[in-house]
Amino acid sequence: MNGNGPSKLVDPLEDPLPGLGTYEDFNTIDWVREKSKDRDRHREITKKSRQSTVALLHSVSDAFSGWLLMLLVGLMSGALAGGIDIAAHWLTDMKDGVCLIGFWFNHEHCCWTSKETTFQERDRCPQWQSWGELITGTSEGAFAYIVNYLMYIFWALLFSFLAVMLVRAFAPYACGSGIPEIKTILSGFIIRGYLGKWTLIIKTITLVLAVSSGLSLGKEGPLVHVACCCANILCHLFTKYRKNEAKRREVLSAAAAVGVSVAFGAPIGGVLFSLEEVSYYFPLKTLWRSFFAALVAAFTLRSINPFGNSRLVLFYVEFHAPWHLVELAPFILLGIFGGLWGALFIKANIAWCRRRKSTRLGHYPVIEVLVVAALTALIAYPNSYTRMSGAELISELFNDCSLLDSSQLCGYKQPANTSETGVGNSLADRPAGPGLYTALWQLALALIFKMLITVITFGMKVPSGLFIPSMAVGAIAGRLLGVGMEQLAYYNHDSFIFKGWCSPGADCITPGLYAMVGAAACLGGVTRMTVSLVVIMFELTGGLEYIVPLMAATMTSKWVADAFGREGIYEAHIRLNGYPFLEPKEEFEHSSLAVDVMRPRRSDPALAVLTQEGMTVGEVEALVESTHYSGFPVVVSPESQRLVGFVLRRDLLISIDNARKRQEGVVSASQVVFTEHAPAQAPDAPPPLRLRGIMDLSPFTVTDHTPMDITVDIFRKLGLRQCLVTHNGRLLGIITKKDILKHMAQIANRDPDSILFN
Repeated sequence: MNGNGPSKLVDPLEDPLPGLGTYEDFNTIDWVREKSKDRDRHREITKKSRQSTVALLHSVSDAFSGWLLMLLVGLMSGALAGGIDIAAHWLTDMKDGVCLIGFWFNHEHCCWTSKETTFQERDRCPQWQSWGELITGTSEGAFAYIVNYLMYIFWALLFSFLAVMLVRAFAPYACGSGIPEIKTILSGFIIRGYLGKWTLIIKTITLVLAVSSGLSLGKEGPLVHVACCCANILCHLFTKYRKNEAKRREVLSAAAAVGVSVAFGAPIGGVLFSLEEVSYYFPLKTLWRSFFAALVAAFTLRSINPFGNSRLVLFYVEFHAPWHLVELAPFILLGIFGGLWGALFIKANIAWCRRRKSTRLGHYPVIEVLVVAALTALIAYPNSYTRMSGAELISELFNDCSLLDSSQLCGYKQPANTSETGVGNSLADRPAGPGLYTALWQLALALIFKMLITVITFGMKVPSGLFIPSMAVGAIAGRLLGVGMEQLAYYNHDSFIFKGWCSPGADCITPGLYAMVGAAACLGGVTRMTVSLVVIMFELTGGLEYIVPLMAATMTSKWVADAFGREGIYEAHIRLNGYPFLEPKEEFEHSSLAVDVMRPRRSDPALAVLTQEGMTVGEVEALVESTHYSGFPVVVSPESQRLVGFVLRRDLLISIDNARKRQEGVVSASQVVFTEHAPAQAPDAPPPLRLRGIMDLSPFTVTDHTPMDITVDIFRKLGLRQCLVTHNGRLLGIITKKDILKHMAQIANRDPDSILFN
């Protein structure tokens, strides 16, 4: 540089600084700005691609990178889910006994090669010994039972203790289901570390431990969190996704679909789940990519074959009897039960979680988990239906009885002559025997236990999903109703209800189908899913012809549950935690105007603004220091208050800090200029600092008389962080997402300060 020439003006736009356009933790992203940044980047690449072959190749690789990322997300999530399934199966069996030929075999694998298994006792072989057998030398008798009981409780406590300690020490974000937070993140909120590598590692390990400990929780919700962590980590390999928060959220939407795809082996259900339940912004491109990623993940899981049945589906069913129109009445009854249980569960669980937050209970997460685990193990062991894992229980309840079934649920009296055994493989309806009555008693007790224990389990400081426990409650209720209907049909096949379609000796009623419908109804009542739930259920079971019963029950359960409160369990947890989430399903029914909600209010100090020229670096720094706002409107002058643009606090601080280091002569007395051309200055004045490059020249504005319902719609549909309020072009105030949420809380008579985050 020449000795006396003017020092070079640094324009942040020509030379982007690291950190410009990024966000603080617990802030909301600006969707509009992120989308326009991506469009500019795309235009630039397209323009260059016409000039050289290298640039053309870069353009092709840029277009392809999204699909490559989806492939990687699918492969990684599928592999992790397979590992989680295998490990959880092994540790669950570890509570009962150990394999003598190798402790790393689970019960099924241990007895697979054994020649000494009988058909009646498929799961008993000399290679597998229960703890009682190992310690006392015999499998019968009271002493062996007590040893088994104590070992069961010991392992349950050990696994749950390890899970809660790992979460507490390494990744506090790994607890819970993760779906409420992922919904909030997808709506544009930033929670740093929530989808990080530590969260992924700890969540994967503790999920296996929590599921194996026998607590009443599932692994399905947390698998969505795990898949989103994989996606977030893999996003860092591609600049396009690393630097753009909105693009990254498109990938996370697809990852949510992958999570459900690997949790249930339901790729299409996963895509619909992401669309219906978790995503905020779901363009067509994301739909195709979710579909592809879910396909890859399901394929990977199928290759690993964790269930050992060469099938993707968790609970494969083969029902032989078609359902009849008369049965729609009990199916709708199950829907009503599911809706009532869903509404009751949400109210009870939120009350319990609020109590945990507000009392001393919340200070002792480890003790809480251990007490609940001990209680669960103590009550669950004597009853074989609560002792088995949730997935096994549901599988047992969905099962249709065949002639050779040794399950207690198939404890019917055998027909005197075998010609009555119905058509083909399906059995005729038979009278219930003593085995079945015992099973029904145990199931009724299991139902009460599951309903109560799930309320206090969901929300503890271990990874906990809600899908399997809710489905278990519904499946038990459904199976009980199904057996009742079956016996009714058997003893009253001449009555007008059953006449004409249920002749004696025919297989009319399938109790397993009722269990399936009940499971869907309860899960629908708790989560309020509809379309995706029905698709997940028929992908999960392979029962295609039962779509109508599933639809009837799911829709009924949603209507019944909505009568008690519009929000599902995830929305309720979002509200409980105070995340800034604008629920797209919620109607805004109040007739207020923008001027009623904006700040500053009449009693507040005036709005903090910057002027386009005339302020010095020192004055700007003092203004930023004295306030905590995340951005400042720029006006022509303090008198005219005509709006010019909007500047983010973070960008302002980074630019000033950088200019002091890199640009000669910038001192506290330097002028800050937001205009196109720097104004004339005295010859001895320090050089001005031009910051027009970091200003948003087209901030969203509404007039003071805009109805609030329209403003809320603008915020929802465009994903705004803030909106400026003007009157004849003069700036009056500002409305942020938080102001809207507080206003909505006030209207609903809730505490407006419960919205925690800025």
